[in-house]
Parts: sequence; structure tokens; C-alpha cells
Amino acid sequence: MLTIVEMCDANGLNQYYPLVETIYKNVLDHFDKDDHTMECSLILVDETTMHHYNLQYRNMDRPTDVLTFAALEGEQLADENELGDIFINTKAVFDQAQSYQHSIRREFAFLFIHGLLHTLGYDHMNPHDEAIMFALQDELLDPLVPKDEPYQKI
Repeated sequence: MLTIVEMCDANGLNQYYPLVETIYKNVLDHFDKDDHTMECSLILVDETTMHHYNLQYRNMDRPTDVLTFAALEGEQLADENELGDIFINTKAVFDQAQSYQHSIRREFAFLFIHGLLHTLGYDHMNPHDEAIMFALQDELLDPLVPKDEPYQKI
């Protein structure tokens, strides 16, 4: 089950919640996990809150776009139903969509899938792992939201 929590104004991103739920189901299906028994939270926060969490938990004195707190690491995940929490900075969604010149829908979906893969044990701390994770992100996301979907304001 995916729980979505708005700790700030969603700024219209709530129209994409059905897409996020589809992504959640598709990703868990890809890994042969039941989306009804697995638990994950998506929490939308503002830039100030994200800055605070990034400083507190990662010792980085700046906001970030997505921050993931996986419930379990590595092998333990196979036996548990709790995936963890994914925090998305709503301002970053809009800023990055404009910067990359793709849709807000694409950026929001990308950040969610990126965080979701972190809860499933993927990381990008070295070039090899980054290549694997980013290829999987594209494989799972591109059929739902094409890369060339143009930027439009909400």
C-alpha cells in the first residue's frame, strides 16, 4: 500500500497521484512483490523542510530533490513488507522539470521511481551501480511518461 502525505502545498502535483500509484504497482510487479502487502510512504515537502532533513540525516547543508529512508537494507528486504519513506521536494520538481525541459509529470514520476528503487536496495554510489539503477529507472518510467513529453506549467 502506498500512502501519500502532503506536508506542504502540493502545488497541483496531486493530479499525478494516480500515475504514482501506477508506478508503484508496476515497479513492485517487476520485482514480484505485492503492492497490497508492501508499505511505502511518499511525503511531499517544501524546500526548507527538505534542506533541514538533508542536513540532519545526510550532513549536507542544502536542499535536495528526493530523500529516501529505506526501512531495511540489502538481504533483509526480501522478508519484510515495509519499504520505507520517500520525501520529494515539491519546488525541485518544478525547477528541475523546467531546467531539463521535460514535463512536470515526468520529473515527479522520475523522482518517485528513483526513491522507490532506493527502498528496494538500489543505489548509485559508483558508476556500475549508477548505470544499473538509471537504466532500470528508464525501463520502468519511459512507457508511462516519455522523456520527450514537453514542459508545461501547471
